[in-house]
Amino acid sequence: MTGTPDKNRDLLSAIAGTQAGRERAVAHRARRVVMASYGVMQDQKAGRKRSRSLALASILLVILAMGPFVWRLTDDLIGGEHLADLPAQISCLGCFLLPAVLAAALVAGWMRQKP
Repeated sequence: MTGTPDKNRDLLSAIAGTQAGRERAVAHRARRVVMASYGVMQDQKAGRKRSRSLALASILLVILAMGPFVWRLTDDLIGGEHLADLPAQISCLGCFLLPAVLAAALVAGWMRQKP
């Protein structure tokens, strides 16, 4: 064998498997890093699901809250009233104001999450 005795000793110990403890420590460290990264990815996924659920719930609540305003506005306009009348104006304002507030809240939430 050519080379220094230290290299030969390292080569023989690697072939014989006497450094398995060191390889095991490296494998455990790599496993811990991978599991920590997986945990972070799962937390991020749960956060995205929670945000999506809250956005969907708020959209559904606004749609349900807009129902009476839309019904009242439609009933007033079919009944012969004009858009210049006060009840029609209030219903029309509700039909435009509620979606605008929801959109502003969703945009503010999305902007808060962006780095």
